[in-house]
Amino acid sequence: MTTAVTPHNNLVNLAHQKIAARLSNGSIAIDATIGNGHDTLWLAEHVTPQGLVYGFDIQVAALTATRHRLQNADLLKNIRLIQANHAELIQHIPLEHHGHIAACMFNLGYLPGADKNIVTQTDSTISALNAVLAILSPAGLISILAYPGHSGGDIETQAVNDWSAQLDRNEFTVSEYLSTYQKPSAPKLLIIEKKSA
Repeated sequence: MTTAVTPHNNLVNLAHQKIAARLSNGSIAIDATIGNGHDTLWLAEHVTPQGLVYGFDIQVAALTATRHRLQNADLLKNIRLIQANHAELIQHIPLEHHGHIAACMFNLGYLPGADKNIVTQTDSTISALNAVLAILSPAGLISILAYPGHSGGDIETQAVNDWSAQLDRNEFTVSEYLSTYQKPSAPKLLIIEKKSA
């Protein structure tokens, strides 16, 4: 695993930069944790007009906010919003798209502005990551922004680190980006890149 340090407020921008290189008109992407829809909108803007983004969240508030955001941008036609745990995402992705997912974003933790007790869970996050690996395209990419600072976030972040460490380096490249705000609670970004066949 390669590790680099970047300003803490640039981790999202860095994830976008890495993913943008994988997306084009017609690409298929996943936002595994849509939250308020910022990443979902960004993904939709980068796959239009013919691409598609699958967005997942368990909370109605997240789906509502995201739908509104996408509607205002006239990009709803490029989105499939699904109220489901991201661990179940493979069940909602049509078979014809398996092996063709160009990128998937995970922004772990809780929904900003909502109940902070509702957070992503370690077991379901690892299940979702394994599911995405199974349907990722050659040269596809997964970004995982983890937040160890909230309750249970440290355990989830460590589990994601352990999971990534077990990936076959003949098939995947793993890069870790740490915040310059170097405290145990600082967010971390993992980029998983599937090597071309």
